[in-house]
Amino acid sequence: MKLIRDIFYLILEELQDDKRTLYSSLTVNKTWWEIIIRILWKNPWKYITDEFKEFSFFVIIISHLSDESKNNLKIQGIDLPTVSSQKLLFNYISFCRHLNFNALDKIFTTIRIKYHYSNSTLIILKNEIYKLFINENTKFIHHLYIPQQFDYCIPGAQNCFSDIVFLSCSTNIKDDVLNGLTKICKSVKELELLISDSNNNYGITRLIDIPTNLINVRFITNHPSTGLFAYYLDINNKLFYKILEDSLIKRSNTIRYFKMTKQPTINILSSLIYLVRLELCGGRYHPWNCLENLTLPFLQILKASYVPVKPLTCLIGNTSGSLVEIKIDYTNHNEIDNKRIIQVIYHNCPSLKYLKLEIISDNIPELENLLINCQSLIRLYILFNELKFNWNNLFNILTELSPSSLFKFKFFSSYASPNLDSFKIFLSNWKGRKPLLLKFSIMKNIEEEYSTLIEKYKSEGVINKCTLVIIGGFNSSKKIVID
Repeated sequence: MKLIRDIFYLILEELQDDKRTLYSSLTVNKTWWEIIIRILWKNPWKYITDEFKEFSFFVIIISHLSDESKNNLKIQGIDLPTVSSQKLLFNYISFCRHLNFNALDKIFTTIRIKYHYSNSTLIILKNEIYKLFINENTKFIHHLYIPQQFDYCIPGAQNCFSDIVFLSCSTNIKDDVLNGLTKICKSVKELELLISDSNNNYGITRLIDIPTNLINVRFITNHPSTGLFAYYLDINNKLFYKILEDSLIKRSNTIRYFKMTKQPTINILSSLIYLVRLELCGGRYHPWNCLENLTLPFLQILKASYVPVKPLTCLIGNTSGSLVEIKIDYTNHNEIDNKRIIQVIYHNCPSLKYLKLEIISDNIPELENLLINCQSLIRLYILFNELKFNWNNLFNILTELSPSSLFKFKFFSSYASPNLDSFKIFLSNWKGRKPLLLKFSIMKNIEEEYSTLIEKYKSEGVINKCTLVIIGGFNSSKKIVID
């Protein structure tokens, strides 16, 4: 029986990012319910999306407090929300593998406003709740998130975090907290540094130097990645960036995954020759010239936002055919640059499985060559920014030339929809192939027409699942899922 439960857990764990499916599976039976509860509480913070959920989560957390702790808080004049006297079915906190102090801070802010707690009262309450997650008897946290101005000295941290594999923290961290982190970061494999606008702690490089198996590093700037103001902030932080990048170069033989949200200060990328995954986010004031002569022979995944097309074209052209995933968005394309990047992709990426890219109507013929040369494609995400986009041509090509592996499509524009008649022909011609997974944007005034059409082709087995993103008006963030 235990073996069956373990197998179910491994299967259901694959759905940990599919909240909708997990929630709907809670009612299957008791075994599934118990397994899914553990999965949901592995990283509960990502499901806390509004104040109501923050408060509900807080109530569950304080339900774990001992009677002694509750009495001590009451003696100090701290009134807690009323909780059920019924015993909890699980020790939910013991299922947590992520400890997110950023999320906890948001919850404490909500609670302080709701119950008019003073700052001193809130500190006392924080300490009691922190002790539920961190103490000498717990050793289950694998992912740790430290916010700016974090000033809590963590008792029992060395035992509790001895197996930590992911660490996210701000670079303006205080020395005493940094000293504590350096004692527990030896096992860290993934490091995310949130780079502040000022008051950065130069000793933060120890978090790069100490781990023995560091393979994934992310440098995230806290200020906006675009605009002149962000550009000047980068200049002011130039020395700090250089020190960070120099530290990373020393680890170049082990780093496989790297993300940076600004153009590097020094030519760091040329040292990271064993990269498998590269994520870049820049701005119009960052030319990213460092990509033009960059060769990354083992690169499999490239994601870029706000990065000019020309240097990205050079980078893709210098790969050795290993790229399987390319995502490029928030990048202005003129017709010539758009044509060139499509060409360089189909000439250099024969194993490509996922592509996200803007397509200009006049370059749809180049998409023909891409579909012919990239026979491993599974997912295609097309961005379009033309009011008179040539949908007939696009859908005809997709029907005629899509490899048998390709069945996942996304089409998105912030102000236009796929042509309904062209879309209907596309669905009709897709019959007999693998059922489609679709997601696309539509204007609110044609929502009903598309929903009716999708329901029809779903009943005929042409569509497996479709998500409509409603754009325009007050419902621009509304999604309709048809599955």
